[in-house]
Amino acid sequence: MSTLTYAIADNVTMVRRSLLHAKRYPSMTFSIIIMPIILLAVFNYVFGGALGPALGQNGGNYIDYLAPGMMLLLPAYVTVGVAVSVATDMSKGVINRFRAMSINQASVLTGHVVGALLQGLLGIAAMTGVAMLMGFRPSASPIEWLALTGLLVFLTVALLWLAVAMGLVAANPEGASNMLMPVLMLPFLGSGLVPTDTMPAGLRHFAELQPFTPLTETVRGLLMGTEISSNGIIALAWCAGIAAAGYTWSVVAYRRRYT
Repeated sequence: MSTLTYAIADNVTMVRRSLLHAKRYPSMTFSIIIMPIILLAVFNYVFGGALGPALGQNGGNYIDYLAPGMMLLLPAYVTVGVAVSVATDMSKGVINRFRAMSINQASVLTGHVVGALLQGLLGIAAMTGVAMLMGFRPSASPIEWLALTGLLVFLTVALLWLAVAMGLVAANPEGASNMLMPVLMLPFLGSGLVPTDTMPAGLRHFAELQPFTPLTETVRGLLMGTEISSNGIIALAWCAGIAAAGYTWSVVAYRRRYT
């Protein structure tokens, strides 16, 4: 077998390990997949009656405005599980065992990322299905659905590498989960729930400058046919920047700890 074949086999093994951990700890999977769906239902049924007509969303159908923004909760939520898993590996010393084995060392981190990516995509699919049951009616073409999937995969991978880095530098799993709290809050502080022009000046400026607002507007444009303009380019730039920073930080942190 070639070196590439061994590397692929090692990555597959580590992804399987990540998925087995998710199976053994269903509470984490619950928080990743079910909690965002619960939040979708709460915002739609508690606030939708007032916000839908005020926003003029298809005769008051707030779910059409809400669902695209809430889909971005899944990439944010899935980061916590990865950070905690990586920090747990560090604290239990299992990484030292892996380093003593003849395996591709990068697969240890890649397994966490790919395994969590699969969970995140499952959660997004579940949320989309539930949103449609609530009345969500996207007008996207097959090409737009494909573009949306690519964007969500790009964002999720970018945030996961950032989460891996935080898991590597955290003192313990609890600290790792707390480090991701700002990421969890960002989808709520953008245009996911209401337009940014309804916010106070200071919060509006922050919402317009943070990454989840152009991401939300891009997702909403792809699904509902609203204007995307420059938001698509800005969203891709944010994803690329976060991915580069997260991956570089992860590699540097891993090498500093185990070299």
